[in-house]
Amino acid sequence: MKIGVIDYGMGNLFSVEQALKRLDCDVIVSANPQELAATDALILPGVGAFPDAMRRLAETGLEAFIREQVDANKQLLGICLGMQLLFEESEEVAPTKGFGFFNGKITRFSGETSHGEKYRVPHMGWNTLEFKSSPKWLEDQTLPQSNYVYFVHSFFATNLNREQLVASADYFDTEVPGVVQAENVCGMQFHPEKSGEFGVFLLEQWLKGVGVQTC
Repeated sequence: MKIGVIDYGMGNLFSVEQALKRLDCDVIVSANPQELAATDALILPGVGAFPDAMRRLAETGLEAFIREQVDANKQLLGICLGMQLLFEESEEVAPTKGFGFFNGKITRFSGETSHGEKYRVPHMGWNTLEFKSSPKWLEDQTLPQSNYVYFVHSFFATNLNREQLVASADYFDTEVPGVVQAENVCGMQFHPEKSGEFGVFLLEQWLKGVGVQTC
């Protein structure tokens, strides 16, 4: 299976690439649409600010390319900032439009609960996922007992379509969408490649789902 990791200058490409190789994938890390178009599925990683990322994608022609590939029913996985870019808009730095594959807005953690309790921002470290639904790639799968994943983010998705929510984490009474799915587009707010056995399990199941789609 050939997986394309989209290189637009704002991602932890090495860790994602190595995780995919350990799962026996043929990996292409590229900013070249022709090379990426020849893959079975695409991964959009991301670290940094939402407006910078969307600007880089637009300037390189990768935004239009990603839209074309999704319209052509290619599987797409967004990781961390890459997941946030898949929503309608973000308030980070300045209001910025995203891809709009998912309903909802990316908003900063307030740092304070409704009861006035202060908490740390960013949401950084290990947290558990609570599954609300099962996308096709998780159907008939028994989830491991340990479901901790590793988060590093100051912004999260709000006002999303509940039907698109697969799993969430709780952070000081804030529901943090952790996995979302809409048809052939998936997003993971955490870093599956840095989330131990459970993260590898989720990444592997998504890849197996890609394999089913491309057979």
